[in-house]
Amino acid sequence: MKMVQRCEWAEFNDLMKKYHDKEWCTPIHNDRILFEFLMLEGAQAGLSWNTILQKRENFRKVFDGFDYKTIAKYNEKKVEELLNDTGIIRNRLKIEAAISNAKALLEVQNEFGSFSNYIWKFVNDKPIINKFKTLEELPSKTEQSELISKDLKKRGFKFVGPTIIYSFMQAVGMTNDHTTDCFRYKEINKTTKNNARIN
Repeated sequence: MKMVQRCEWAEFNDLMKKYHDKEWCTPIHNDRILFEFLMLEGAQAGLSWNTILQKRENFRKVFDGFDYKTIAKYNEKKVEELLNDTGIIRNRLKIEAAISNAKALLEVQNEFGSFSNYIWKFVNDKPIINKFKTLEELPSKTEQSELISKDLKKRGFKFVGPTIIYSFMQAVGMTNDHTTDCFRYKEINKTTKNNARIN
């Protein structure tokens, strides 16, 4: 039986494996899912992605399925309720950032029609296909993520530093950072080949 070749980090556990195989670097244009990843990447700051994945379902449950319209209306009572929930990352700044980011996202939708229209314009609506052979080659941030981070901050978004944003870009498929020997590298390139930018 042939072994499936994955990015090294995905072999950590089954949850990471599933996330790697089904989601990571797969282009996303749905505003709710984009917001979910923006929120989760912000929540991850200072923690591991595995920790976030373990709590993801709890996040979905207590944050109304990442419905940004509902989250934008959260009040102090809801913040206190969330701070007492052991199923999520109980950090006031991160919880408050989720609320202000939901409000900022609604503003972006008003201006650009959708958050997807806005965020994907930074890569000219085409995923960036990188050619990294090893995990060590992957950058923690790029000029592009710095540019996006700066613009998001200007629009009132929080927990959107360049490193967080580069992780977000990977999560939502704005860049294909699977290593070239990974089975997902070719799969993603195949589905995006007519709409991709090779680096």
